[in-house]
Amino acid sequence: MSVVASVRKFIVPVHPEGYLFIVAAILIALVAHWLIPVVGWWFWFLPFFVAYFFRDPPRVSPVKEGLVLSPADGRVSQVGYFPPPAELGLGDSPRLRISIFLSVFDVHINRTPVGGRIRKIVYTPGLFLNADLDKASADNERNAIVVESAHGPIACIQIAGLIARRILCFVREGEEIAPGARFGLIRFGSRTDIYLPEGAVALVAEGQRAIGGETILCDLTSKEPQRAYRVS
Repeated sequence: MSVVASVRKFIVPVHPEGYLFIVAAILIALVAHWLIPVVGWWFWFLPFFVAYFFRDPPRVSPVKEGLVLSPADGRVSQVGYFPPPAELGLGDSPRLRISIFLSVFDVHINRTPVGGRIRKIVYTPGLFLNADLDKASADNERNAIVVESAHGPIACIQIAGLIARRILCFVREGEEIAPGARFGLIRFGSRTDIYLPEGAVALVAEGQRAIGGETILCDLTSKEPQRAYRVS
């Protein structure tokens, strides 16, 4: 393997949505360096951070029937039973909900948890509260997709946070999508909720790190009881 090929292997691609922000960060650094050269060089860290934020690493997604993958990178902030938002049309019975909190240092590309047809996409305007708060699920600006899987509908909700001001969705209603495929992006700190069908059992615990498109949140074909966890 050549040196160039070796270097390329470790360079993480940047999503095209980040190109404009990288150019803007470079212009800010140039102006700052020209106006205040003594401290202006610090601004050159900004373009690198922006590129880091919009990174879009490839993922290896398992495709076994019944597996539900994490839709985002981040910390599993909550695992519990809650009624899904009314706009999803999934009824008001509590469902297993797994919430994943994304800091500004996490990959912000969202990936589909299962394969299937996108039955519904619903955008809801709202507030920009701390995405780690429980009420952010109901009060914050959000965009939801409902995927019709072989085991029933599964909802995935992109939720804006304190500094997230733009939720992007790359798919459309009626589209067939593969498990682990990119479906959206949330700019800066945010949260992703996933509502699972009745009888689903979580295979992750609060505080665990999840990798979008790779970490298995649930196996809808498994009869395994709720797992126990320990922190070490």
